[in-house]
Amino acid sequence: MKSEKIITPTNGYSMLFIFFITLLGSVAIVILNGSLFFIFPFIISIFIFKGFVMVQPNNSRVLLLFGEYVGTINKSGFYWIIPFYTKKKISLRASNFDSERLKVNDKLGNPIMISTILVWRVKDTYKAAFDVDNYENFVRVQTDAAVRKLASMYPYDNFADDGYTEDITLRSSVNEVSEALEKEIDERLSIAGIEVLEARIGYLAYAQEIANAMLKRQQATAIVAARHKIVEGAVSMVEMALEELGKKNIVDLDEERKAAMVSNLMVILCGDKDASPVLNTGTLNQ
Repeated sequence: MKSEKIITPTNGYSMLFIFFITLLGSVAIVILNGSLFFIFPFIISIFIFKGFVMVQPNNSRVLLLFGEYVGTINKSGFYWIIPFYTKKKISLRASNFDSERLKVNDKLGNPIMISTILVWRVKDTYKAAFDVDNYENFVRVQTDAAVRKLASMYPYDNFADDGYTEDITLRSSVNEVSEALEKEIDERLSIAGIEVLEARIGYLAYAQEIANAMLKRQQATAIVAARHKIVEGAVSMVEMALEELGKKNIVDLDEERKAAMVSNLMVILCGDKDASPVLNTGTLNQ
């Protein structure tokens, strides 16, 4: 397998001077004596003109001579090459690719919608021109394939209530997932001489058919977690209240009254609504 070969052709300005000399010479022959010999310098001028090529910054020209790879011009400037060369233009600029939203299954089998944003550029013009049929289409297809593979390797999110706990998830581990995606795409595109500058997930969501159910599940999980914290705090406050009452000998409560007090405090602290106080003007037994 061949690799990229950088060449620097003849300066175009020197050949431009020769072009004008031959062209003006053919015109002078016609004006002076009308001889048919003007055809020879005129043909030479056309031959020279066909060899001019201009390369803009961050662009390149891949040169072929009768099907044989000659080299690549990757330096901007004005050049002259043999007119028999076939020139193929390949851009060396960074390109941005936003993939379509793909419907795939994550590691747990949940359908999700995912897309990626890829920044890439051509690093090896020989591979981009001859090792693949169309390197731009190759980038699109292989990026989609890499995204599908990545989505199947990680879950969308953790579900601790079902016993599924992962260190890396698509939703929360943005940096880790982006690194894995960039590595996967870079391995796939190296055959085409493509360098991956950046790869990250551009869109991520549950598929429409399960989005509502998953949203309710996330809300329920959040509510349960909040209730757990509330109960922990309420138990701690009740325990502290009983301990302080016992230390300061404010009131002597038996086990039945302690249970009633704990029940009332737990209802007040864990309730969704504010409690309505009831003023007891009698004894503790009433």
